[in-house]
Amino acid sequence: MSFKFEKLIIWQKAMDFGEEIQSLSDNFPKKEIYNLSSQVSRAVDSIALNISEGSILQSPAEFRKFLGYSIRSLAEVVTCLYKAKRRDYLDEEKFNKLYKDSFDLMNQMIAFRNQL
Repeated sequence: MSFKFEKLIIWQKAMDFGEEIQSLSDNFPKKEIYNLSSQVSRAVDSIALNISEGSILQSPAEFRKFLGYSIRSLAEVVTCLYKAKRRDYLDEEKFNKLYKDSFDLMNQMIAFRNQL
């Protein structure tokens, strides 16, 4: 027995991406705990949460709306990654890897949404 969203590749990738970002933010300075760390954690969690919530709706239009929320949350994560890079909390190599992962996930979510 499983929920429909558990079979979605975009949900699985969003879950993995979320754990990677959470691990990264755990290493930010303590002064960021209520700022950047909190913001990026909430945004990255929102990606998978909105995919799962939207998947249980009967209407494809409603699911598309929730995928839009996920896509916007992913854009927020990318902005947080830029902030972290500018503040020297992650190096160029790690930034580039996470940026590419973000870009790939964004394209997959958009393609999935366009198929609904």
